[in-house]
Amino acid sequence: MPEETLFTVDELATYLRMKPVTIYKHAKAGKLPGFKVGANWRFKKSTIDRWITDQEKERNHITK
Repeated sequence: MPEETLFTVDELATYLRMKPVTIYKHAKAGKLPGFKVGANWRFKKSTIDRWITDQEKERNHITK
């Protein structure tokens, strides 16, 4: 079985071109799909990619 890519906050911040503090804020508020391992946030790349696609669809739906 292929291993799932997991991002840390810093890795996700780089991937999304956002500041780490913004990632923490959105994760804590439930705006970004992630989960905690102990005190540390983790984010599945496949889930983040799907979330990006959903955000694009939502934006396109709103602007039409």
